[in-house]
Amino acid sequence: MLDMNQLLHYVYTLGIPVAVLLAFILANAVYLQLMERKVLAHMQGRLGPMRTGWHGLLQPIADSVKFLMKEDIIPAKADKWVFSLAPFILLVMAFGSMVIIPYGPPTDFFGLLPKKVPLWVSNLNVGILYVLAFSSVGTYGVIMAGWASNNKYSLMGGFRSAAQMISYEIPMAFSIITVVLMSGSLNLSDIVNAQTDRLFIVALPVGPVAFFLYLMSGIAETNRVPFDLPEAESELVAGYFTEYSGIRFGMFYMAEYMNMIVVSLLASIMFLGGWLPVQILPHTLGHIAPIAFINKLLAAIPPTIWLLGKLYFFIFFYMWLRATLPRYRYDQLMSISWKILLPLSLGTLLVAAGMKQMGWL
Repeated sequence: MLDMNQLLHYVYTLGIPVAVLLAFILANAVYLQLMERKVLAHMQGRLGPMRTGWHGLLQPIADSVKFLMKEDIIPAKADKWVFSLAPFILLVMAFGSMVIIPYGPPTDFFGLLPKKVPLWVSNLNVGILYVLAFSSVGTYGVIMAGWASNNKYSLMGGFRSAAQMISYEIPMAFSIITVVLMSGSLNLSDIVNAQTDRLFIVALPVGPVAFFLYLMSGIAETNRVPFDLPEAESELVAGYFTEYSGIRFGMFYMAEYMNMIVVSLLASIMFLGGWLPVQILPHTLGHIAPIAFINKLLAAIPPTIWLLGKLYFFIFFYMWLRATLPRYRYDQLMSISWKILLPLSLGTLLVAAGMKQMGWL
């Protein structure tokens, strides 16, 4: 039997972080869809959703209710167990990746709690490997959905997605290993703390290149424009989830946005210092009164707000690309990975290893 002190300990160290994480995920999964529709609309000279609530703020809730009430159709010749399991695998893998991501240093929420609680569910020493493993397993959900639907468009979308994810995981992994070399740790919190004096994105020459490689690979891993070949509407109807409807379709939709959040959070943590404040003006000029005042104001912003600001910057970048770029052909998609990103990522890793050995990183 747990005594009261042990129970309170588990509530503070596990219950509160899990509750906050679930609320954060659900709110983002629902309202990022509205954000994307609004961003695309304004970039195309439209208004987007306007009827449901003020400026369409209740539209995501209406869409969620619609998903829950729509009939869940399973094709007659589909493999029903695999068909039903596929969206759960993709959603669970996406959620599992978010469990070990730190959202800030331990906090007492401005004195509201009697003791500081961590802003993560689990702070693993091999957090990077954990995220890579979960993202790899998520590929199985896509393949299962494409195969079990008994639909040629779904099957082709599943094959495309599997080949794309496997191809772009390699340069992504090399860019992440470059960050691990620079920080000397696989722990995400340690990677953030290693950037106290200098963000890894400005660690010349390997930092900007690793950032570019990670960002391009991350966009391809999440099947977003211009790498959305598995869902190419003009060719494959909707790709691997063509036959899905109702809540199962909603789960694929939610998993896509959750994966975007994971990629954006990792980019913020590994290259932009995570929750560390960005000192726009250099420290060498810190003795000048106006510059010192601006740096002090930036440092006063709560750490989690810094991380969320960087997160939503990358989310906006995703949406900006969708409104701007056309889709690649499939042969171009594969060529970019194997002929450009892979050699570049391997070269960046070797240069980073040499610089680390020489003590320059």
